[in-house]
Amino acid sequence: MDERYVITEEEKKKILEVYFKQGIDERLDVFPSKEKRKLIVMQNISRHFEPSIIYSEMEVNEILKAIYSDFAILRRYLIDYGFIERSRDCTKYWVKD
Repeated sequence: MDERYVITEEEKKKILEVYFKQGIDERLDVFPSKEKRKLIVMQNISRHFEPSIIYSEMEVNEILKAIYSDFAILRRYLIDYGFIERSRDCTKYWVKD
């Protein structure tokens, strides 16, 4: 991992407080523009998915809609950052091992 992305617990807590003003299990207020902050936010969002479950695209979208209106950007970053994987035909999603 690049040294720029080393994150302390205190830093993580502060960033999550900025983007989840009503609590880390509530809605995302604004999507961050900086990569390090995106990573922290996406890591938090990934907690909403169970490792042993295979989700349909619709199920993933419903979970993400409850977090942020632009659910497609959340889905894309969950995949890009390696928190979840999807089948080639984009019909099945699961938490990456």
